[in-house]
Amino acid sequence: MKFEKEDLLKLYRNMVIARKMDETIVESFLQQKEPLLGFFHSGQGEEGTVIGGANFLRKDDWVLASDRSHGTMHAIAKGMTVRSIYGEHFGRVSGCCGGWSGFHTANIDIGIPGTCGVLGGTFPISVGIGIALKKKGEGAVVVSYFGDGASGRGTLHESFNMAAVMKLPVVWVCENNGFAMFTPFSEHSASKNIADLAFGYGMPSAIVDGQDVLAVAEAVMRAVELARAGEGPSLVECKTHRFRSHCEGAPNLCGIELIPNEDVAAWRKRDPIFLFLKKLIRRGILTAAGAEQIDKEIAAQVAREVKEAMESGIPDPKVMFGTLFSD
Repeated sequence: MKFEKEDLLKLYRNMVIARKMDETIVESFLQQKEPLLGFFHSGQGEEGTVIGGANFLRKDDWVLASDRSHGTMHAIAKGMTVRSIYGEHFGRVSGCCGGWSGFHTANIDIGIPGTCGVLGGTFPISVGIGIALKKKGEGAVVVSYFGDGASGRGTLHESFNMAAVMKLPVVWVCENNGFAMFTPFSEHSASKNIADLAFGYGMPSAIVDGQDVLAVAEAVMRAVELARAGEGPSLVECKTHRFRSHCEGAPNLCGIELIPNEDVAAWRKRDPIFLFLKKLIRRGILTAAGAEQIDKEIAAQVAREVKEAMESGIPDPKVMFGTLFSD
């Protein structure tokens, strides 16, 4: 797939929106401005992997998110608004599910079935969607994200095998951020790469720098083209890292910092947004002043949509539970 100037600018804008969206949810949660429905696993640092893999999909393509960011970044890439995402996380009627689902961000009209609350639960769901899409025969695909921690689930192997046997239009994308909660990848995997698993199921695979959003987009779209052509599933492993702890409110475990600060500092120097901005400036596609203007516009946009979301009110229990709350 050839990316034009407008494609690259869209990629940059969506990465910035995703980061600002994530930062706003984290800030609201930590400052206890509003009660969050559930909890939040920040995806800051992984925008290159998520936005790069989902940004150029068709409207009728489906995306299943990993637990990282609870699908907020994936949803942004597929066209969901900040208002509907934030509203759902904080239980407002403006939310994509009317304020009832919390972090299970969903909108089936654009191919977002909702975040799965069970680690590894998305694998068989992806296979089911893949079967449905193959039967429809319209060339749509499902891109299924998962973290390195989910690679040890039995559902992965069952789903990989079935997708390969049936040549389903599924693209598996691994967000390998090096940690399963607080356990280093080297301590829960005998292999150095998740992509090695593809060999056992006859699937093509690729390993890319998850901080290079363009490399991710190119690798995933190549896999998407194979799936659309009826060539079956592929696996793309993206080496990345989260900038924040496993989940908000638990920066460490029992007072012991389990992820060395120097590791995070090193990865922050490879912030996917800054790396892509440098590339755009070198290519003459964007200037520093232009990027600053985009940042200001997006900050204002996010603030406006968050305000609209919170002003929309909380859902009426009678709408969900009907006669249980009748007089």
